[in-house]
Amino acid sequence: MRLYEVVYILDPALGEEAITAKLEKFHQLATSRGGEVAAVDHWGARQLAYPIKKLQNGYYVVAQFTAAVDALPEYERLLRLDSEVMRYLLVLNEGEPSTGRSLVAEASGGVDSEPQESLGDSEEDPDSEENREENPTKAPPEFQGARGR
Repeated sequence: MRLYEVVYILDPALGEEAITAKLEKFHQLATSRGGEVAAVDHWGARQLAYPIKKLQNGYYVVAQFTAAVDALPEYERLLRLDSEVMRYLLVLNEGEPSTGRSLVAEASGGVDSEPQESLGDSEEDPDSEENREENPTKAPPEFQGARGR
């Protein structure tokens, strides 16, 4: 079983009871092989960024559920065939998103208590004539040599 997150954009003309019944039908199919619905969050009617099926508004619902991988093709087929589902997005929920800072800290072997000095804070200009002569930069291998070699 894997944790999935789905965002539905439904026709805003549906009533609250019809939306709830439709979601129950979708979730029952998705969790038919032993999964369960973890959370359902109704965001309500919101204006769309662009018209979908000549409509300016849509009813947004976000749900998280666990399901078997083999239950998803039929679930997605049902979503595509339902005319009242304007759009949907189904993604695998892999936990909390990681930031670039934590990835860099893990690669360097730990988190330092003091931030390192950035190159822009140094008093010397790295592009000055003296630094260019002392520290010649080397071009990458693909840019060395003549063309066509």
